[in-house]
Amino acid sequence: MEARIAGMSIWGPGLEGWSASRPILTGEQQYVVRESPPPPAALLSPTERRRAGVVTRLALAVAREAVAMSAVPAAGLRGVFGSATGDGIVLHTILEALAKGDPVSPTQFHNSVHNSPAGYWSIGTGSAQPVSCLGCHDFTFAAALLKAMAQVCVERVSTLLCVYDVPLPVPLDVKYPIAALFGVGLVLSPVESGSEAPTISVDYAAEPPISGSVTPSQPGLQALSRAIPAARALRLLESLARGVPDAFALAYLDGRLDIRLDPCSTASRFSV
Repeated sequence: MEARIAGMSIWGPGLEGWSASRPILTGEQQYVVRESPPPPAALLSPTERRRAGVVTRLALAVAREAVAMSAVPAAGLRGVFGSATGDGIVLHTILEALAKGDPVSPTQFHNSVHNSPAGYWSIGTGSAQPVSCLGCHDFTFAAALLKAMAQVCVERVSTLLCVYDVPLPVPLDVKYPIAALFGVGLVLSPVESGSEAPTISVDYAAEPPISGSVTPSQPGLQALSRAIPAARALRLLESLARGVPDAFALAYLDGRLDIRLDPCSTASRFSV
């Protein structure tokens, strides 16, 4: 399956948007870990903004940046949203309320469902397009990428891919530690002749990767990609920022995704 990458985004510790992160991804600037809370959900009305938690703010931040870069109207994009755990912060609050015998807040309940960030995205953009929401533990980015690629290639529609993770609170984090919040967005479109956008090819294979997990070249980013499920996207983002061809395998359950990247004019198109 092949698609062109019309837009991209990133948000994580010390990686606050594509423009600020590109020098780090290319190796021109040293990566420095720091806390980077996501910005307010500017797409939403003040009322909806007050209801939106960290997970929704993160998802909307990367979705909005990727779509803005692509110049594809947000209301016309289908979507694939993915998260390994969903909103663990809200789930923890609900579990605490149930354990104490307290009533569960209706706002907390609707924020707890896995498709809540996608719902806020549809509200904020006025989109009536369908959105798929999924979770696949450590393989969530691979699963979401495969779903988005299939949608682009089979249905010939541009698709927003948005994957995000936020650390679980104590004591849930003991069972599934996530080092920091991280989000990535890609706008994938059908390949057109004469397009200068970079292209990505994805093939599924039933065998696991031969060399194990593939990580970015920078040590700091390597640690990040191992510690956060959504950050498995860093190898792809690093190659796009550098504007170099790349080929690697991404683990997916018992198999793998063989990914090939043709940057075309990536370096100039996505330099700002």
